[in-house]
Amino acid sequence: MFLDVLDLEIRYPGREHLAVDRASLGLKAGEIGVLLGPSGCGKTTLLRAVAGLEPVSAGTIQLAGECVSGQGSPVPPERRRIGMVFQDYALFPHLSVADNVRFGLHRQPRAQQARRVDEVLALVGLRSSAQRLPHELSGGQQQRVALARALAPKPQLMLLDEPFSNLDVELRERLAQEVRSILKEAQTTALFVTHDQMEAFALGDLIGVMSQGRMHQWADAGTVYREPATRFVADFIGHGVFAPGLVQHQAGQRWIDTALGPLPAPAQRPEGPCDVLLRASDVASDMAPGAPQAQIVRKLFRGADSLYELRLSDGQRLLAQLPSHLEHPVGSWIGVRARPEHPVVFDRLPTAA
Repeated sequence: MFLDVLDLEIRYPGREHLAVDRASLGLKAGEIGVLLGPSGCGKTTLLRAVAGLEPVSAGTIQLAGECVSGQGSPVPPERRRIGMVFQDYALFPHLSVADNVRFGLHRQPRAQQARRVDEVLALVGLRSSAQRLPHELSGGQQQRVALARALAPKPQLMLLDEPFSNLDVELRERLAQEVRSILKEAQTTALFVTHDQMEAFALGDLIGVMSQGRMHQWADAGTVYREPATRFVADFIGHGVFAPGLVQHQAGQRWIDTALGPLPAPAQRPEGPCDVLLRASDVASDMAPGAPQAQIVRKLFRGADSLYELRLSDGQRLLAQLPSHLEHPVGSWIGVRARPEHPVVFDRLPTAA
């Protein structure tokens, strides 16, 4: 692994709980990883530890085969050859775009600086803006200047902490795809921090879902979505709810009884009570006679589709993602069915006394 974080612990004095609790992750050279989770989950603290800005209580961080934290004296941040991009861009307002990018190259000969500035501005599509000042640029352009400045010294690893949080949603998604392309073209290994799932999916080769300092899962986006390792990951990724079910085995057949009818059961799932993850995309409307009925509690128009919150007659809550041209008013009842291709099943949580 190019970046290898193993059983990392970070503890702040006077606090009972670990800020980072035995977290592990790995990136090969050229891969892009994303740390995803709610505010306060430890993702930025982990990122800062990789940069050398947070002391490590236990575990190790290896970068390009060298142990930089956790064994002996840590390697100081300035010797780790890491580029960092922050959410506030941190551009010098009185310097041109070219001079902002040149800032980290002051030890190189002027001709070499000029060539490298031209290279990275071309890479981020801002060569024509070299002499403009930061305030003359859009937010997305300023973020690309910050990226170019971090790339200019040819770091062995890029760290990006919520780099798009100050931008509007549409620009964030587009810029995330652009930044991924830039990093891939530069063959740069990178680790991002974000709380935005769509941003994480657009950027990452690998995604780490964190909560309360723990790394719940480190895997590619498809695996995190389809095969969540823990109940937290299943609940955090995508729009969905847990529906109670009962796993049944009979005559070589396996299924899960639910309020929406029988669903296929995972091969190794034992008989007994369970909770089935039903994402909004797993629930469809059903006009067939006898289909389970659900009342529409609220709806959110999202363009091509609408997100509906539904309530079954027994009080169970569901979410459904339905085509927006099928107009269902709030308060009305519709037939529904579940259609998950590979149901995600967890042990039934005990009910509160």
